[in-house]
Amino acid sequence: MNTPFFTVDSRLLAISDAAQARASATFARIEEIADYNQQKVLSAFIRHQVSESHFVPTTGYGYGDRGRDALDAILADIMGAEDALIRHSIVSGTHAISIALFAMLRPGDTLLAATGAPYDTLEDVIGHKKASAGSLAEYGIHYQQVDLNEAQQPNLPAIQKAMRENNGIRMVHIQRSRGYCTRPSLTIDKIREIVDAVREVRADVVIFVDNCYGEFVEKSEPCEVGADLIAGSLIKNPGGGIAENGGYLCGRKECIEQCAYRMTTPGLGREVGASLGHNRSLYMGLFQAPHVVGEAMKTAVYAAALFSELGFVVSPSVDEVRGDIIQTILLNNEENLIAFCQGMQKAHRSIRLLCLNRGICPATATK
Repeated sequence: MNTPFFTVDSRLLAISDAAQARASATFARIEEIADYNQQKVLSAFIRHQVSESHFVPTTGYGYGDRGRDALDAILADIMGAEDALIRHSIVSGTHAISIALFAMLRPGDTLLAATGAPYDTLEDVIGHKKASAGSLAEYGIHYQQVDLNEAQQPNLPAIQKAMRENNGIRMVHIQRSRGYCTRPSLTIDKIREIVDAVREVRADVVIFVDNCYGEFVEKSEPCEVGADLIAGSLIKNPGGGIAENGGYLCGRKECIEQCAYRMTTPGLGREVGASLGHNRSLYMGLFQAPHVVGEAMKTAVYAAALFSELGFVVSPSVDEVRGDIIQTILLNNEENLIAFCQGMQKAHRSIRLLCLNRGICPATATK
């Protein structure tokens, strides 16, 4: 194909066409989910009568910021939760998760990680591997972990066994996304199975879901299947590529109240925190999020189809039900990885593919 913009090897175009044809049914399913979620978001905006006045910035303490407060209520509706906090002042997903952990756990309590080791960024927060200033461990909060089973799925019997043997477990941590590992991400149905297994043993524990990378991937969210508290980052899915930063927490009202006191200060909680002009981008990002997430999922599915056509192992597969927007491609060796990274850098995220296994030189696949 020769255009004023790109010259692409015809063999690569043929592989790309085959990949798109293979992914077409999955694309249609993703578009149906995105349309459903877009209507869900639109209905919440209408219900709360969003208008330009909600975008007006506040300064100082931020008392009476109606745009900030309405956005909390909108996000709670969208996520199927009783209450929510969405703030530009939450700097990352790890920060949002840390707020949840410190809000709900007290000295002597145990945090049970039910889906294996969490993100590396939480190691210092938990403090279970090394002494970390200000960690949960420094406050006398214990950590226990249940690894995934041989099929890389949640080990429900082991989770229940751990809970029966340790009455000190106060919170069960579930990580929805595979993150930086190769294990499968959790679908809403899988999260429901964990919730049901936990509730069979204990009704009083807080079930917390790290929802990063999973928002709007399915029609339901973890709060709708029994999670007490969820958290995530606006730099990822719910920011829609528009929010400059931020994070959120959703869940039961009493949990969110505790999180608000941890986020700011006891006695003030959610009543303070000026929006400083960020409301507009948070509203815009949330409104666009279902569409943006759908497009990200389609890109991931296309990548899975394309690289499997090229002979690489991918996860999830093209037609697999997805729990997040992450796509794993096993490039097998250092040479392939370097070629892939160089291609991405050279084309600045344009059409640039690794074709070594099909005899197409990455250096000449696009010009």
